[in-house]
Amino acid sequence: MKKYLFVLAILLLLFFSSGQSYEQQTIVPTLKQWLPNKPLEGLLSHLQIPYWGRIVSVEERGYYYFVEFLVRKAAHFFTFGLLAISVYFALPSSRFRTLFALLGTVFIAIADEFHQSLTGGRTASGYDVLLDAAGAFTCLLVFRLSQVVRFFIRPPKKPR
Repeated sequence: MKKYLFVLAILLLLFFSSGQSYEQQTIVPTLKQWLPNKPLEGLLSHLQIPYWGRIVSVEERGYYYFVEFLVRKAAHFFTFGLLAISVYFALPSSRFRTLFALLGTVFIAIADEFHQSLTGGRTASGYDVLLDAAGAFTCLLVFRLSQVVRFFIRPPKKPR
């Protein structure tokens, strides 16, 4: 039962988050308070990220809204990566456990975007589903690779 609690906690967090309007979720006021000197503005002003058919940049959005964009997209990536790992551990052992964890997480990402589309002032984005899937894939890949590395660097068992 414990292995399902972490999955449930992340699902509740996602449900709550995708049910909030942008105005309820924005971190721009907090960023203005925490980053009054706009650190790394010069470096960030060189970034231009294609998203939804347009370029997102400091010049296009302003410093604080661009930083918020980066934070929100990083949250997508890492939240769904963490979800994929927790789904992996919740599943029974099988040859296709990693694949099922990835597919289940992508299904949840699609459902999350659909739920978000039902919230006023919010839209669903296929780009966010791709970002969520990339986070899930990356975290599962790193996890599985770490298991392989651990297997090969494990000290040999001593004979009894």
